[in-house]
Amino acid sequence: MARFTGENLTCIRGERCVFTGLDFAIQPGGALKLVGPNGSGKSSLLRLMAGLIPPASGSLAWDDGAVSEDPEEHNGRLHYVGHLDAVKTVLTVAENVRFWAGLRPGADTARSAVVAALGVFGIAHLVDVPGRFLSAGQRRRVNLTRIVSAPAELWLLDEPTTALDAAATAGLEQTMARHRAGGGMVVVSTHTEVGLDGAEVLDLSDFAENVHDEADSMAVGL
Repeated sequence: MARFTGENLTCIRGERCVFTGLDFAIQPGGALKLVGPNGSGKSSLLRLMAGLIPPASGSLAWDDGAVSEDPEEHNGRLHYVGHLDAVKTVLTVAENVRFWAGLRPGADTARSAVVAALGVFGIAHLVDVPGRFLSAGQRRRVNLTRIVSAPAELWLLDEPTTALDAAATAGLEQTMARHRAGGGMVVVSTHTEVGLDGAEVLDLSDFAENVHDEADSMAVGL
């Protein structure tokens, strides 16, 4: 299976350098935990990994191939779950999940498959409930169901435990562990403790521009 890497990445948002000089490498079965204060670039890095924004400099690669050479292929190998829960309020839970799964070739969109995917997060009983009646925690779990309703090698999850109770968080941790056991990769941004055994930790505050400026100043003074 492939490895996913980033080299010397710089991200600029709104004329502000969010991070610079950032490297990462994720092997099959690997996990990367993104930490750091608000504004340090955790969400920006996930969006960059997903191909939603380009790096100002540096490169992303899947094995030896640049992600930029075939962005559609890269999109087909990942699930990105951001802050907002993309649950259509006029659709039932099953219809929401079936819509997401239907975007992926080969995904099973049969009702039994949808119910099984919802069961992973303990919400199979909500299969026919319209999205407008869901609580924040239920919407979050419906949104997370997309990662198991259709296959993808790379999961990019931005604060996935937001609004989840302890049982739902445990279910997510077990789901990520099974995905990794099959060779899948997981990248998670978090402010809280999330069970990811053996995950590498990437502190985004280490790649702020002022950190590099201070290091350069110290080097000059030596």
